[in-house]
Parts: sequence; structure tokens; C-alpha cells
Amino acid sequence: QVQLVESGGGLVQPGGSLRLSCAASGLTFNTHTMGWLRQAPGKGRDFVAAISWSGQSTDYADSVKGRFAISRDNAKNTVYLQMNSLNTEDTALYYCAADHNEHFTPDADDYWGQGTQVTVSS
Repeated sequence: QVQLVESGGGLVQPGGSLRLSCAASGLTFNTHTMGWLRQAPGKGRDFVAAISWSGQSTDYADSVKGRFAISRDNAKNTVYLQMNSLNTEDTALYYCAADHNEHFTPDADDYWGQGTQVTVSS
């Protein structure tokens, strides 16, 4: 069985930083494109960042470019999202997802974690 478990969320003040982790099991991690999406209350899931299976290629939403950094450690089957300069608009439930395709376009046929809450508030 495939399992993705996110961690590292919490409450942070504007301008602060958090690092999210996603630990994967039950899949061949180094053949999957990994990424993060987020969902604010009452909203849909929006793309945040993705990283290729080799780690050579990354992609970011315009809203997080220059502030967030995605990375992966294939030896640990873990993907990370370093979030800096957080603002209130970053408040959301953050999901990790795995896509066996080269391009990160996860859907219901792909693997998803349960999410970790990030709340940015003063």
C-alpha cells in the first residue's frame, strides 16, 4: 500500500519560515515526480511546487517563487518544502502528492497525503 505522510505544519507569524516534509512508502520513490499543493478553506487545491524524479527540474507557482524551495532526498523517500517569508495568503492545508508521469499533474489516480495545516497569523 502507498502512503504519503506530511508533517511540519503549524502556526507562524508573517515573515516567518516553516519546512514541510512528506515521507513516502509503498512506491518506487525515485521514479515519481513529487510536489505540493494547497487548499484554503472553501477553495480548490492549487499547485505550489514540483520536483522531478531526479531532482534536476523544479517548478513553482508564481505566488511562491523566490520564497519557497522544494527538494527531495531519494535515499530517505522524502520530499521537502522550505517556506520563507510567509504571509497570510499562504494559510492553507498543504498536500503532498506523487505522480508517476514526468510532468506533475496529479489527479484522483495519483497518490496524495492527508495534508498538514499551515496558518500564518499575527
